[in-house]
Amino acid sequence: MLNTYLALIAAVAFEVAGTTLLHMSQQFTRFWPTLSMALCYLAAFWLLSITLRVLPIGLAYAIWSGTGIVLISAIGVVFLGQRLDAPAIIGIALIIAGVLVVNLFSKTAGH
Repeated sequence: MLNTYLALIAAVAFEVAGTTLLHMSQQFTRFWPTLSMALCYLAAFWLLSITLRVLPIGLAYAIWSGTGIVLISAIGVVFLGQRLDAPAIIGIALIIAGVLVVNLFSKTAGH
């Protein structure tokens, strides 16, 4: 089970890196960020597929997408100068709460 969650963490990391590179590609006009973005997304989906050997797809995708949303929002604020208004912050807090509830209380994953 630990290897499954390590693969899921790596999938999230590659997805967040890919999304950051998508921004840096400037609508696919810069070659290296575009190529790097594609490779990151490929790695992210491959690693996500590995987690599906153990985790149900709904649970794996909820963790993957929810964690990715929170991390990419933080990168936008810290590194890209983007701002979040109160509803966005509340929504992100609810996503964090949802990921925690799924991981701490759900019996779906058998952990």
